[in-house]
Amino acid sequence: MKNIVILISGRGSNMEALIAARDAGNLPVNIAAVISNRPDAKGLETAQRAGIEAHFIDHKAFAGREAFDGALAECIDGFAPDLVVLAGFMRILSEGFVRHYEGRLINIHPSLLPSFPGLHTHQRALEEGVRIHGCTVHFVTPALDHGPVIIQAAVPVLDDDTEATLAARILTQEHRIYPQAVRWFAEDKLRLENGRVRLAAGQNDGAALIAPEVR
Repeated sequence: MKNIVILISGRGSNMEALIAARDAGNLPVNIAAVISNRPDAKGLETAQRAGIEAHFIDHKAFAGREAFDGALAECIDGFAPDLVVLAGFMRILSEGFVRHYEGRLINIHPSLLPSFPGLHTHQRALEEGVRIHGCTVHFVTPALDHGPVIIQAAVPVLDDDTEATLAARILTQEHRIYPQAVRWFAEDKLRLENGRVRLAAGQNDGAALIAPEVR
C-alpha cells in the first residue's frame, strides 16, 4: 500500500473526498499526513478527526519561497511518501521543490487545462463564453498549472450559470476524479511516456469523465 501526503491551505474539500474514498475501501492508500501552510486551515481538524497526522508550517515564518519549500520538503520526506497530493494548496512551489518530487506530485485545477491556468477560472470561463468547462488532475511541473494530464471532467456551461453555480457543479466533479487519479497511481496503472500520461489497458483510455447536463 502506497503512502501519500496531502497538502492543503484551507478546508480541503478534495482532501475530504480522498479520505472518504479511503474509508469506503475505494482508495488503497495510507494517508500518512496532511500538511498546511496555514495554521488556521480547517482541514487540519478534519484530518485529525480521521486519525491522520496533521502539521502546519507557516510560510510567513520564512524569509523566502525556497526556505519555506525546504522546510516543507523536510517535513514531507519524514513520511516517505510515494505520492504528494496538492488539494487546495495555495502556494506557488519553487522549481527545486517540484523537481524533488517529479513524477510523484499531482494537483487538481478547476479548469480544462491548458485553458484558464491561474485564479478565478470560473469567472474567466463565463466571460469568455465557453460552452464546456471542467477540472483537471495533472502531474506538477515547474510551469504554473501545467503538466501531463491524468484525468479531466467536463460539464456544460449553462446560459443561467453564475460563477457560484458553475463552481459548485465543477467541485462535485473534482471530488469524483481526484480519488480516481490517486487510485490509478496507487495501483501502478499510470506511466509517463514522452510527457504524456498512459493508462494501463482496460482503464478509461481518454482519461475523461463527462458529467450529465444539470439544469
